[in-house]
Amino acid sequence: MQENRVLLRGVLIERDALRYTPAGVPLVKFRVAHDSTQVEAGIERRVDCEVEALAFGTEARLLSGAALGAEVRISGFLDRRSRRGRQTVLHATGVDFVTQENP
Repeated sequence: MQENRVLLRGVLIERDALRYTPAGVPLVKFRVAHDSTQVEAGIERRVDCEVEALAFGTEARLLSGAALGAEVRISGFLDRRSRRGRQTVLHATGVDFVTQENP
């Protein structure tokens, strides 16, 4: 098995309403805006992007009540948005809200 792990910190900028899969599992689609400075080839570069993501189960319930503008730390993995598609989406398996007590 090969690694596929993502850790992303950003701001919740879009969130759909909580819905359920045909099997009854809670699901929410959302977007996170990320802005940081990263080092690549020894040179600092500015990173500014938006990432589309999905959350199921407990993470979906957590995000469904979150306010837009909330700072979040998302852990998860990447997969295709659909079986036939090529677009990548982040599947959130962990959600933490960043606060002064939990930086």
